[in-house]
Amino acid sequence: MLDLDGVLHISGKPIEGGARAVQRLREAGHRLRFLTNNTTHSRSQLAKAIRGFGIELDDDELQTTPVAAARALNGRRVLALTMPAIRDDLEGVELVGDTADAVLLGGADETAETNRVFSYMNLGRAFAELEAGAGLYCLHKNPWWQTSRGPLLDAGAFVVGLEYATGTMATVLGKPSASYFEAALEALDADPEHAWMVGDDVDADIGGAAALGMHTILVRTGKFRDDAGAWSAQPEAVVDSIADVPDLVKRAGS
Repeated sequence: MLDLDGVLHISGKPIEGGARAVQRLREAGHRLRFLTNNTTHSRSQLAKAIRGFGIELDDDELQTTPVAAARALNGRRVLALTMPAIRDDLEGVELVGDTADAVLLGGADETAETNRVFSYMNLGRAFAELEAGAGLYCLHKNPWWQTSRGPLLDAGAFVVGLEYATGTMATVLGKPSASYFEAALEALDADPEHAWMVGDDVDADIGGAAALGMHTILVRTGKFRDDAGAWSAQPEAVVDSIADVPDLVKRAGS
């Protein structure tokens, strides 16, 4: 299982050796699943972008949090504070402005759209719906993500703010939730002890996968920070980049 942001690219710039690494993993017979907490593009847009890096990828190999949200919230009335691009992936969800069954928060992006989605007015509307009994859901709870300009604040801050204001804990639909990784294992028809997760996020990638008994590899790209004493989970291996993963997996005999 391969994360996207920080593993295969940063702000749309491919990480050197990524395309060849994916090719080598396929040639070695590994079944692949691409997992992402990206909440700014639809699955089809993301898949097209990754193919633009020279990486072989079918749309149905890419697992996104909006698709997970559509499964979890199917048939419900949802106030969605998400980027407009992903709303087509919320199939079966009734998007509403009031009297919602659930409030769903997505992630921030690098454009001014974030200012509109997470405006005080919209957060106040979400607060009112939660106070009226709606459930709180988020596509992820990431506090920040790595861009070509450096780290940027992500929507996890807004999720925690609503939790604090309402006393309601959010249900996380993306990584590191067990249900998200379990869906990936099911899609691959794989047991956890025979699966590897490659990521740059210690909390979302490494911690979530390790909790299910998966093997974990942390790359020194993207969100990686060389402060192991502060890590919430310990990976089995740390490598410079995705380019080093095929050799590591081969040496492990997997």
